[in-house]
Amino acid sequence: MIGFIKKDIAMIKSNFKLMGLLFIVYAVMGLLGEMDISFILPFLSIMIMISTFSYDNYNKWDAYSITLPNGRKNSVKAKYLATILMILIVSIITIILSFVISYVNTKTINYEQILVTMFGTIFGTLLVLTFMYPIIYKYGVEKARIGIFIIVFGLVVVGGFLLQYLDLSFIAKSLSFLEDYLIIILIGITIIMVYVSYIISQKIFSKKEF
Repeated sequence: MIGFIKKDIAMIKSNFKLMGLLFIVYAVMGLLGEMDISFILPFLSIMIMISTFSYDNYNKWDAYSITLPNGRKNSVKAKYLATILMILIVSIITIILSFVISYVNTKTINYEQILVTMFGTIFGTLLVLTFMYPIIYKYGVEKARIGIFIIVFGLVVVGGFLLQYLDLSFIAKSLSFLEDYLIIILIGITIIMVYVSYIISQKIFSKKEF
């Protein structure tokens, strides 16, 4: 399976220089107070990993991988592990940059705010992964992008409707007692979501013909 992960990393090597340039550009913009880099870079990392599906399709990798021992299983597992690894590495670099930017701009570092913001970003990024990957395995990259756009647009519309016409304050009050355990709860939810997404992708890929 290590070979599968190395394959994905090798495919995105050409994007490392671009990522490095983006780190510099967004860091400068952050220093100028024009952008919060916490949200941008982790999401870019998953977009780059999603592009590996296009490379796989172009090079007919999937048809080859299933001929290898445990090829179907390891191919999906490696894709998830490589993506999570990429998100974590980029997030750690982003946290370090955020600390530097905060210190340069304010002479202090708001550790709690930066870490909470980054945790929320990681959660959102992994949420994209859990929805996108099963759809990609089922319908391909292009159709998946359209599907995700429709889903996101639908969630925005429904969310806007709920916020405008419904009083949701009672929900906030009823969940206030969970505030001290929020991070632990979100970590648990994230692990479960990613695992369920992985199992679904495994089942889809195991039945796919090439």
